[in-house]
Amino acid sequence: MHSTQQNLEARETLTLIGSDKVEGTAVYRPDGERIGSIARVMIDKLSGQTAYAVMSFGGFLGFGEDYYPLPWSLLKYDESLDGYVVDLTEEQLRTAPRHSSPDEGSWGERDWDRKVNDFYHVPPYVI
Repeated sequence: MHSTQQNLEARETLTLIGSDKVEGTAVYRPDGERIGSIARVMIDKLSGQTAYAVMSFGGFLGFGEDYYPLPWSLLKYDESLDGYVVDLTEEQLRTAPRHSSPDEGSWGERDWDRKVNDFYHVPPYVI
């Protein structure tokens, strides 16, 4: 088997996927409307749990985008779309926690995590 093919297979199995393959994956509403793409995945260093995916949305050619942390538990992979589906209304997206840069300093702060979890009404990812 060619080494490139082996590398691709190592990055994705039937139920596992490498973080580099998640980044750039489209995010859709349940009706199939594309609303953004995954910019990065945030993983808790101590527990190993995926906290949330950061979705980029808006802007043009990468300028003016906002970055939304979406609790990982809200994302469902849809094979037919080859992307993730999240049930967010336009109003929710307008008022959701976000940053104007993927490199803002507060991504890992517990207060930020609480704000995100409270907004989406999900339990904390850390148990």
